[in-house]
Amino acid sequence: MGVRKRERAQQIKEANKQVAFAKLNNCPTSPRKMRLVADLVRGENVEKALAILKFSQKEAARRVEKLLLSAIANWQAKNEDASIEDANLFVQEIKVDSGAMLKRLRPAPQGRAHRIRKRSNHVTIVLGANNNTQS
Repeated sequence: MGVRKRERAQQIKEANKQVAFAKLNNCPTSPRKMRLVADLVRGENVEKALAILKFSQKEAARRVEKLLLSAIANWQAKNEDASIEDANLFVQEIKVDSGAMLKRLRPAPQGRAHRIRKRSNHVTIVLGANNNTQS
């Protein structure tokens, strides 16, 4: 690894220490379905986002809810003295990237085969603290 690349990696690592985030890798749901749920909570307050995910009918909502609770726990570990209500946490960023794809074959008529792609995804949630009180 070159010097510039190593220094840049150190900068990224230091920046990540200041931010509370959680990652879910290789989730066996298609990215398209997961993005529908991610769009519901992007930019929302944490309490409102948890309520939206709890009452959503989609299976992906359960996984995102668990990931959001993990991100909140990570934020609490970094800020032991601060409370969640005073910090006014919100979902600053949520990314859904495509993961590995399992390729399977399904029989088709007349001796042919169709390829089935079982998709997976990676989800990253970043929490932000809005310290100004809104009236």
